[in-house]
Amino acid sequence: MAKNSGKIQIYTGDGKGKTTASLGLAIRAIGNGLKVGIIYFDKGGDYYNERKILDKLKADGLEYIAFGEQRMTEGKGFRFKNNTEDLQQAQLAIDQALTWMQQDFDLLILDEINTTVKTDLLKLEDILHLISQKPDDLELVLTGRYCPPEVMDKADLITEMKVIKHYIKTGLPARPGIEF
Repeated sequence: MAKNSGKIQIYTGDGKGKTTASLGLAIRAIGNGLKVGIIYFDKGGDYYNERKILDKLKADGLEYIAFGEQRMTEGKGFRFKNNTEDLQQAQLAIDQALTWMQQDFDLLILDEINTTVKTDLLKLEDILHLISQKPDDLELVLTGRYCPPEVMDKADLITEMKVIKHYIKTGLPARPGIEF
């Protein structure tokens, strides 16, 4: 990537597709020979099946790591209450992001980082500090609902996913291969 060309992108909103959009960008970047890192905040465990494909892309310049306990259990829904391990995992994720920002990644995706302030896993200052450390040539993508306005102020691109109609309102549960 060209020197000083790295931007900050945010995918936020209450609609479906934030992680999906960032993964599409990752695939495009890998296809162009760029080195991509993905850090999953609060998405630990083996519930998210896109990782089966991400494992196959490691040879092509992708690295990823997932932090947090598995919050979704099939048939039982999400666990929303934070515990000590959740807080530790969030701090490990932010530390990993700071480390990777100083390595030779072209694109770094921080999946669900926007949500961490709302859910009290991280403080706003943690994210603002991380953004302030971004090298000029790194493309940084932050995904998740509830992006704080102070973080949006730092962005070069913001896409808001907005629900107009969603089949989940009919009671349809999350489906393998579509939602996870």
